[in-house]
This record gives sequence, C-alpha cells and structure tokens, in this order.
Amino acid sequence: MNSKRNIYNNIVVLGGSESGVGAALLASKHGVDVFVSDAGKIKPDYSSTLLNYKIPFEELGHTFNRILEADLVIKSPGIPDSAAVVQLVKHSKPVISEIEYASWFTDAKIVGITGSNGKTTTTLLTGHILKSEGLDVCIAGNVGQSFAGQLADADHDLFVLELSSFQLDDIVDFRPDIAVITNITPDHLDRYDYDFSKYAESKMRITMNQQKEDALVYCADDAETLNQLKKHSIKAKKYPFSLKPLSEAACAFTEGEKLSINIYNNPLTMTLEELALQGKHNTYNSLAAGISARLINIRKETVRQSLSDYQNIAHRLEFVANVHGVSYYNDSKATNVNSTWYALEHFDRPIIWIAGGVDKGNDYSSLLPLIRQKVKAIICLGTDNITLHKVFSEFVDTIVDVDSAEQAAAVASILAAKNDIVLLSPACASFDLFENFEERGNKFKAAVKSL
Repeated sequence: MNSKRNIYNNIVVLGGSESGVGAALLASKHGVDVFVSDAGKIKPDYSSTLLNYKIPFEELGHTFNRILEADLVIKSPGIPDSAAVVQLVKHSKPVISEIEYASWFTDAKIVGITGSNGKTTTTLLTGHILKSEGLDVCIAGNVGQSFAGQLADADHDLFVLELSSFQLDDIVDFRPDIAVITNITPDHLDRYDYDFSKYAESKMRITMNQQKEDALVYCADDAETLNQLKKHSIKAKKYPFSLKPLSEAACAFTEGEKLSINIYNNPLTMTLEELALQGKHNTYNSLAAGISARLINIRKETVRQSLSDYQNIAHRLEFVANVHGVSYYNDSKATNVNSTWYALEHFDRPIIWIAGGVDKGNDYSSLLPLIRQKVKAIICLGTDNITLHKVFSEFVDTIVDVDSAEQAAAVASILAAKNDIVLLSPACASFDLFENFEERGNKFKAAVKSL
C-alpha cells in the first residue's frame, strides 16, 4: 500500500456527494481527522451518512480558514480547477482526487476503464465476466458507489473502475494493472477551455504510472487514441482491439461475422450473433471487456458465456415499448455527439430524434450524414435549442421545441408513423431540465408507457 496514507492526518474533502462522502468515510475509518465542505446543499442521504459517522461538514459555502488548516485536500470530480476554493489551496496544499486517495488503501488488482463512450458498459461487462468466474471483484468509480466508499466497507481482490477525465485529472500515483481506453472523442470541452487536446491528455493520464508488467487495452480504430499513443512514451504492454483483423500477436478483433480474442496464443472465437449486446459500439465494448478478462486468465468458456448472457444497462439504447407500431428507445446516457452517432447508426428505420440539453461545446458535423439519411423529425428537449436549429434546420423539415419529457413523448407520438423509431439520444448533458441523465431517461420511459 502507498506510504502516503500515513502522512496526512488532517484532511478536507471538497464536495459532499458520492465521491466526497466516500473519501470522508475511508479517511474516518482509518482514524484521520476529516472535514467535508460543499459550496451547495448536500443531499439528505449524504448528510445523514456524515452525521451517522460523526464526520463534521459544512454546506452552502466554504470556511476558507478551516480548509487552509488541512494538510491534504481531496477534490470531488465535479469541482473544476477554476473554482475559487481550489485556486485558494492548490498552491499551498496537495490536491488529489478521491480515486487517488482510495488507491493508497488497497493492494488489489485494478482494471481502470476510461473513454468518451462505452466506459460504463465496458466496466459493467468486465465486472460481470469476472464475477461469473467466481472472483472477489468490486465495481466502482464513476458507476455505482465510489472507489473510496467501497473500500470503506471492505477491500477486495479486484476492482473494476469506471474513470472519468475529471477523476483522472487529480491522480498522482494511481496505477491500474490493466488500463482500458475505449475511445477519445470530444466531450466536456467546456471544462477544458474548449480545447480537445487538453481533454485527450486527461484521458491518457490513466496510463501515466503504468510499468512494463502492466497492460494498456485500446481501440485501434480510434484516431485520437492512436494520435495520443504516438505522443506518449507508454511503458505498459499494448493490447489493441478493432472491428478489423489485426496482425498483433495479442489482440482482439472481428473478421466477417466472427469475433476473436487472442491472448497467450490461445484464441477465443465466437460469432457476433452470440453477443448479448448488439451494434458496433457494443462490439467494441465486448472486445475491450473480453481482452481485459483474458489478461486476468479468465477461462475462455466463462468469457464466451458472459458475453452471451449479459443484460444491458438502463438508459443506453434501452428498448422502452412499442406503441401503435412505433418503437421507443431510451438512450439518455448519450450525453455527447459520439454516443448519439452510434445510436443513430444502429437503426435502419426512420427516426424521430429527441435531442438537446446542456451543450458542452458540441460539434454536430459528424451526425449530418446520418441525419440526412435517417432522421425525419427532431424534437429539441432543452432550455436553449438555438444551436440544434441552426445546425439541422437545413436538413430536417420538422424541428419542434419542448420543455419536458412528457411533451417530447407526446409530440413524438404525433410525428411518428408505423415502423418508425422514436429515439431519445440527447448528445447533451441533462442539467437544464433534469437532475441527471437517469431522471431524464426515467421520465421519458414513464411518459412513453402512459401514451
């Protein structure tokens, strides 16, 4: 375990949500004086947890003098470096992420998964394979409970962590045994000065501490990942995956209607039809999860069976209902353009596309060929739809503004004809009208089922 865990005895955690409270619980468990400070209101579930464990906290503002007394600051991923409180402390105190802090308290093998798209599915699918083998594995990070929160409960032999760029920004020594980069496409550019290169560099931090005995699993079809690999000196052994045949001795790819994962000169093959998760984006996810599992010596039979019986997560191309011959899909988790591209590409029937929300600096140009080919109408679900109208009005005759999921479903039912697809795939964050993408998706599903 990292020796730093014993150095810091007075810690301030900035942010009182899943990540911050998890870090506070882990610190408290190990006898560290910890204080939680949040500029906003802490949700009742989290404030109750802090009270139950007698962890002092403040909300609706920061007491700067108290924060400056700390010898270590743990910053929740939702807080940008530009925040005044971060600017205040970062020149005099070490500022780290909850992921970094948690990694000091375990010697477990870690599979860390990042990427602009597919990381949640790949994380859950990898965890499913490992659990199917009967291993002591915990799924955490940007999905489910925080890494620190899980460690506060119990250590495990294996952690499979979904890691966002925000979580990676403040790591120092964090080193996954297996790092997975699903892809790097524009996302969260509002957090990175609208500079794609800064965002891409953030993603590459997942491999910065890896050594030659570690593994880097990456998509050989992703242009920006390949660009970044040329720019960085990668110590870890590289394991590419692709939808085209690869010549590397250790890799994963598809050829025709077959999938192949070749690790340790012992290839696993299965048909694409056998995969539980269909569509090109899910084939990528299956390849990434499969190659990671084989690197941990999971039996081929377990990998094959797990890739065949996995159940998809909610809000990701989730079938909702067929109403009067119209199929409704909830893809609320598609909060960037690339995710929406995969969703639109997946269907071969006319689409009523429900889009919009908080635009994070989106470039919609990659969607235009699919919009021309497949989309018959756009329903804009957001408070500011000017950009959507500006970009797509030339290509789609019908564009309607709504301000609720109920309105979106109702308008879609009017515009759609039999055999059409109604697709909620916003390409934007949800924070203008909803608390998160889950609430957006759940309200849409409820609205569809009430039609």
